[in-house]
Amino acid sequence: MRATIREQMVGAINTYEDKARDQWIFDFPAQVALACTQIWWTTEVCLAFGQLEDGNENALREYHRKQVAQLNTLVSLLMGRLSPKDRQKVMTVCTIDVHARDVVSRMIAEKADSVQAFVWQSQLRHRWDDYTKHCFANICDAEFCYGYEYLGNTPRLVITPLTDRCYITLTQALHLNMSGATAGPAGTGKTETTKDLGRALGVMVYVFNCSEQMDYKSCGNIYKGLAQTGTWGCFDEFNRISVAVLSVVAIQVNCIQQAVRARKETFNFQGEDISLVCPVGIFITMNPGYAGRTELPENLKSLFRPCAMVLPDFELICEIMLVAEGFMEARPLARKFISLYRLCKELLSKQEHYDWGLRAIKSVLVVAGSLKRSDPTRPEDQVLMRTLRDFNLPKVVSADLPIFLGLVKDLFPSLNVPRSRDDAFEQGVMQAVLELGLQAEESFMLKVVQLHELLEVRHSVFIVGAAGTGKSQVLRTLHKTYQLTGKRPLWADLNPKAVTTDDLFGIVHPTTREWKDGIFSSVMRDQANMTLDQPKWIVLDGDIDPMWIESLNTVMDDNKVS
Repeated sequence: MRATIREQMVGAINTYEDKARDQWIFDFPAQVALACTQIWWTTEVCLAFGQLEDGNENALREYHRKQVAQLNTLVSLLMGRLSPKDRQKVMTVCTIDVHARDVVSRMIAEKADSVQAFVWQSQLRHRWDDYTKHCFANICDAEFCYGYEYLGNTPRLVITPLTDRCYITLTQALHLNMSGATAGPAGTGKTETTKDLGRALGVMVYVFNCSEQMDYKSCGNIYKGLAQTGTWGCFDEFNRISVAVLSVVAIQVNCIQQAVRARKETFNFQGEDISLVCPVGIFITMNPGYAGRTELPENLKSLFRPCAMVLPDFELICEIMLVAEGFMEARPLARKFISLYRLCKELLSKQEHYDWGLRAIKSVLVVAGSLKRSDPTRPEDQVLMRTLRDFNLPKVVSADLPIFLGLVKDLFPSLNVPRSRDDAFEQGVMQAVLELGLQAEESFMLKVVQLHELLEVRHSVFIVGAAGTGKSQVLRTLHKTYQLTGKRPLWADLNPKAVTTDDLFGIVHPTTREWKDGIFSSVMRDQANMTLDQPKWIVLDGDIDPMWIESLNTVMDDNKVS
């Protein structure tokens, strides 16, 4: 695998200048094309600095103009007809290109005059070594060999100043043979930044959702696997593990770090000799403000370099994602988007189910991109206004509705775009309502359609409301509609409050070390093994509390890891 990717990279680097970049990009796999784009970006910036030192004062400005032209070509490609895989590839290159453009414009603004300028040194720079025929990634004084792990055609994170700071902290931790710890509120990108750094370095990152059930033996087994394969582990919500276990974990992590420092090929881990493959990385994420979270012991804290992830740059993230979705007027639209969410947070009532954070922003942008492609002639502000209105209306309570619609009207004056409707689907909903013996009221049918639209974008959806407001009936109606349209949906429902957490999710037996499946995990495994292309629903019908929902954190977010 690694030899193949390395060989592909040699071919991609050598042919980069032979044809136009927007044609070259389709000749190679997504991962290879992206890595080689970054290698050539580093090379071209270094060449521009060389010309600057030779007396050409406009070298960086000329290169910046070239970058803008390249980016505009890619954005216009996104509006054409592309296969889903090619679209994902171009979107990913666009995301990285926008950051590359911004770095060069920042260097121009700060009058950077050599490759030694910190604004350049602090970037993750990929370079190709012709002597060893290897790709290396440099950041500050740290250097890493590219891992060549096949990661596929995956999206990449929008790089903001906060991401840059996190990159520097985590790479310096690895450079000093330590581990990294990101801490901050939910939805600030702790896990995603760790995963993205792994993708940038061509390393496999495994995400583990930590819970109170984890003991020192199960943690030790994971560390043993990471050490022997040379991969990274990202332990989500690490401070949910009990203090008694964490003190033993500190000894295990220290043992691996000492072996890495000594550059050993084999070392003794918990009385067993195992092999060590570098670069092994152990990262943890924490959400310190939650109840029931433990304070890390001092001997464990000293092994990790901390990085605070507090407030992401929403406007920059929004702008770059709009560019990647094919929007030309990304900057003014991003400003309106974030203004709406900020005002909603301040002016609307404080409902427990409201979310105006990063995860909500991301899913709205995906909807905006698909609407833009389905109706390319419609002006971009109309597309975004329709998305913001129709995607957020389902979660706004009736008391807040006039305020929300007023905010949308203020930000997009004199715009009144009708919502996009699927008449055939609405007919199916009407038929399903009547077959279930219910009244076909307009508001009830609208809720069914809105749930369907949410499920198109999200794989985890909360249906919130007081008892008797028709939550279950909305679900049943949508299920019946799918049946009428020939989708044959699967449905499994359970009450998570009726059983213990161990019975719900499963447990490792403390003495035999055997895994015993819980109700949720066995249902999920059964559904995952069914290869039919049909909706598969697990309905958790019960009050939400941290006791059981915390264990679903990584299942419900974009990691989709259970």
